[in-house]
Amino acid sequence: MMNKLLLVILICIIGTGIVQAEPIRLATTTSTENSGLLKVLIPYFEKQTGNVVHVLSVGTGQALRMGQDGNVDVVLVHAPTAEMRFVDAGFGLNRRSLMYNDFVIVGPTDDPANIHGENNAVRSLQKIARGKNLFVSRGDDSGTHKKELQLWKKAQWKPEISWYREVGQGMGRALQIADELNAYTITDRGTWLVMRAKLSLKLLAEGDAELYNPYSIIAVNPARYPSINYLGAMSLIAWLTSVEGQNRIRNFRLQGQPLFIPTAIKN
Repeated sequence: MMNKLLLVILICIIGTGIVQAEPIRLATTTSTENSGLLKVLIPYFEKQTGNVVHVLSVGTGQALRMGQDGNVDVVLVHAPTAEMRFVDAGFGLNRRSLMYNDFVIVGPTDDPANIHGENNAVRSLQKIARGKNLFVSRGDDSGTHKKELQLWKKAQWKPEISWYREVGQGMGRALQIADELNAYTITDRGTWLVMRAKLSLKLLAEGDAELYNPYSIIAVNPARYPSINYLGAMSLIAWLTSVEGQNRIRNFRLQGQPLFIPTAIKN
């Protein structure tokens, strides 16, 4: 019912030409940009609606702060707890589930922590910590960083500066640094699939339910910021959660592998 309502809003918006007057400012995670997903989706949306989308690729924490400050119209992020706080505080509304992928743990080919084939993320981190093996953290308050910190907490382990490196970088750069240092790191699968051919790192641990990585899209609340392009934000949400938008997400693949699984429409 909600998806049909959003589609009606989109049709009305397009018919009136309201949103064509100003661009839609989208703050989103580096994973959606690094994977190439937005480079595929946004041109279709722009062509169909006549809108222009300005994409700001940042970590989830920064994207939510930009929404909280009224500096963007819509956010596409992957940190459910932080998203709910954002909505509950009145900064966002119309939060919609969009898609998911998962996180994986990658590291040196010789795997000194011996986590290859491990399907328990917490146990993998414990092995890395016990061996004091180098670990690269994004350290940027992104959704990936938030997930990593949750896992360390569940592992009941506080990383030590002697082997733990916070780099304050996006996922692509964090993977490059881990590669340079011959270190372990946690990455979303989409960015890993895009970059793995350029790296000597190896995928070592995957498949744990703890590594589930859901993405949501949220409009910034116009009641707080009247200048927000709310109609534009809702038109983007409506298209991405429509049958066409969801199919384009489903069909986005690399070397035959899907990078994201759509969730807005049940098959």
